[in-house]
Amino acid sequence: MDYNIVYLNESQMNEIETQLDEFDQKHIPYKMEGNISIGIEHNGQIIAGLNACITAFRILYVSTVFVQEDFRRKGLGRAMMSAMECEAEKMGVDIIRLDTFDYQGVNFYKSLDYKIVGHYTNKTDNFEEFFFIKYLPQIKKSSAGALDSENASHSP
Repeated sequence: MDYNIVYLNESQMNEIETQLDEFDQKHIPYKMEGNISIGIEHNGQIIAGLNACITAFRILYVSTVFVQEDFRRKGLGRAMMSAMECEAEKMGVDIIRLDTFDYQGVNFYKSLDYKIVGHYTNKTDNFEEFFFIKYLPQIKKSSAGALDSENASHSP
């Protein structure tokens, strides 16, 4: 047997992705797609934003959550997460997953009832990364964390 490690071009990588999708379809009986991109505007400027997309099964992966430093600790992150969770539930999502570094939002996500499911420490660069999930049935049906209509609106 003669095998060689090679670098793939874009066309070859697309073919591998197609083959993976075909393999996954044998194990996932339905296809879900969608994303949620929401932000908070203040005086005509975007001061916070969140981006998430459905991956496989009914899982929403949150890739970005950011609030400008001057606007932190005012409930904006909580409001965006709450809006995202409501939209995810409407989309049929069961699980939300995300990751964060130790200097970012570990305690923030814990305060929102996200559970740590993985963690590692990189001693070379002196950081830790945490992996979180939240099952949507745990989400309480309330307006806690939502901004009042004078301050913000969302329409993902």
